[in-house]
Amino acid sequence: MTDGTTGENFCHLHNHTYYSLLDGLSSPTQMAQEAKRQGFKSLAITDHGTCGGWFNFQKACREEEIKPILGSEMYVSDDMRSRDKTQSIYHLTLLAKNATGLKNLMHLSTMAGVSGFYKKPRIDFDLLSKHHEGIICS
Repeated sequence: MTDGTTGENFCHLHNHTYYSLLDGLSSPTQMAQEAKRQGFKSLAITDHGTCGGWFNFQKACREEEIKPILGSEMYVSDDMRSRDKTQSIYHLTLLAKNATGLKNLMHLSTMAGVSGFYKKPRIDFDLLSKHHEGIICS
């Protein structure tokens, strides 16, 4: 941070680890260590379409005394069950606000992989509207 401030009053809410295949390079441990070095008090993980890195991220953050914020950058389409090749896919960053949000994010991630997978694990707004409680959308 070049303006002389520390991470005490700022938190990166959109971060990918190597759990975001072909999109992230850092390990959760490296991210937590660098956040600690820069004086951050909290840090988020928002890997693409997965919650797979949450456990290692939480562990790394706790070791560095940083509050872990768990989330996912979901792929959203108009209809997650459609196999239409021309259908657009959008990115939507979702963060868990509480335990209900964690449960709902895990459900969304599971459904994206099981029922919505077509090139990428997708959800749609119909599914999100049914499982939105406890989730912050960015």
